[in-house]
Amino acid sequence: MSSPFGDLGRILVIIPTYNEAENIEPIVTRLRDAVPEADVLVADDNSPDGTGELADKLAANDDHVHVLHRKGKEGLGAAYIAGFRWGLERGYGVLVEHDADGSHQPEQLPRLLTALRDADLVLGSRYVKGGEVQNWPKSREILSRGGNIYTRIALGVPLADATGGYRAFRRATLEGIGLDEVASAGYCFQVDLAWRAVKAGFRVVEVPITFVERERGQSKMSQAIVIEAMARVGRWGLAHRGRQLRGLVSRKG
Repeated sequence: MSSPFGDLGRILVIIPTYNEAENIEPIVTRLRDAVPEADVLVADDNSPDGTGELADKLAANDDHVHVLHRKGKEGLGAAYIAGFRWGLERGYGVLVEHDADGSHQPEQLPRLLTALRDADLVLGSRYVKGGEVQNWPKSREILSRGGNIYTRIALGVPLADATGGYRAFRRATLEGIGLDEVASAGYCFQVDLAWRAVKAGFRVVEVPITFVERERGQSKMSQAIVIEAMARVGRWGLAHRGRQLRGLVSRKG
């Protein structure tokens, strides 16, 4: 049977994990059912709850599943960068970010891949028409929406959901945005990559997704993480606006 996404090249879905023993098998199973031709890479940060060992068992029974064992908990961004490098070194044409906790629906991955045919980066967006968030307290949604408004104003990024983590990259996009220069590791990592893609002139498209709050396990998100991320975005924004102002002054001079 031919692959419906064969024209995009080989597909790798990267799932960073830390203490996701309850979630890893169900999410990998759903991904394999949703896009059978895709490979899955579990990038585990030495989870003390045995997530890495469970992933090894999945890989032993399915040659589409791979495991990248990392030394310790170094943050979401570092795990994704390691996963990107693993995939690029092995010739994958599409690299996908996907949470382990069930908040991203594997059944919606074909939607992202279809849109990638006419884009360089596809963002699964909670805040475009048709997108939604389920089971979040109103305070969490207000914080998320506010963070995205703040990002648009600070950086001039024309995206409704620059902070979301369900996204599909063409390999050329990752090769063209300077992964070696990406230092952000936490919540603002997603903003960093999206902004780099926009600045580099890549076509970034948003498609609606349904984001569902995790049912099992503990969220890694905290108010401190969000505040630190917004502070960093603010610093980026000030530097960006400063460069714009200097450019305007130099042209007038």
